[in-house]
Amino acid sequence: MFLGPKHSPGGVAIRNEDTTRVNREITASQVRLIGADGEQIGIVSIDEALRRAEAATLDLVEVAGDVVPPVCKIYDYKKVLYEKKKRLKESKKKAKQMEVKEVKMRVAIDKHDRDTKLNHAREFLTEGDKVKFTIIYRGREITHPELGDKVIAAVREGLADIGEFDGPPSRMGKQIIIMMSRRKDWVPTKK
Repeated sequence: MFLGPKHSPGGVAIRNEDTTRVNREITASQVRLIGADGEQIGIVSIDEALRRAEAATLDLVEVAGDVVPPVCKIYDYKKVLYEKKKRLKESKKKAKQMEVKEVKMRVAIDKHDRDTKLNHAREFLTEGDKVKFTIIYRGREITHPELGDKVIAAVREGLADIGEFDGPPSRMGKQIIIMMSRRKDWVPTKK
């Protein structure tokens, strides 16, 4: 027995988050009915369609509401929603969330140390993460902005094959911040 518009024949409430109309939510007086096993039953009254769904202890679901009469099918709507949620959860598990990794450097960084930091940034870009470079001035180094420009040029040159800057560098106080992401045309090389 139907308990209301959002209830299945078993009396369990169905949470209908999408726009699909189920059971008593269907307002048409006649529907084109498709049975539980896929056979075309034809055009029947809504009461007859609801009786058939109730007899099969399944739900009457509107699958095409923009036609006259609307097409309805008899199946277990809760099961379909459950499987849809499960697939969505699995796809979220498999999707990698992009992170922003930070690499800090001083303007007076040695070439070997800079190369090591660039190798770390290369790993981050290979994994699909964005890299935030923070170039830090200390003391009177701020009076020589060309030192920071040299570091930025070295970063650009060292990672030109895999990454590109997202925009111009932003200078904030005694530091320069620049974001880099992986190039869209980058193809991984086999080792």
